[in-house]
Amino acid sequence: MALLIGGLYLAARRIISLAAPVSFIGTLALLSAVSGDDPLYAILSGGVFLGAFFMATDYATTPITTKGRIVFGIGCGAITFVIRHFGSYPEGVSFSILLMNVLTPYIEQLTRTKIFGAKEVEAK
Repeated sequence: MALLIGGLYLAARRIISLAAPVSFIGTLALLSAVSGDDPLYAILSGGVFLGAFFMATDYATTPITTKGRIVFGIGCGAITFVIRHFGSYPEGVSFSILLMNVLTPYIEQLTRTKIFGAKEVEAK
């Protein structure tokens, strides 16, 4: 409960954006429900809230754009589900965040905003 309150406090103070945590927790809950697992147990067990609110919102390693943060959160939730459901390891939050941190430059490149009216620069 304290992690949830702390995360919501940071969001209310506009220190973090809720795009990554909500998409992380939502994806994990949705995939758990679809697979027949208890979604409430999936999001309340382990370090999901700690990872979603305090690790997945790190300024240096997460995408800048809102679309990028949503993609980042969805990827973290999906990887956490795969590690928990199909692997023999009961926790996958930290591994999923580390794996998605590797993909952050590619996510940013795919979700960067295009300036209206600007010409596309070709790579040589």
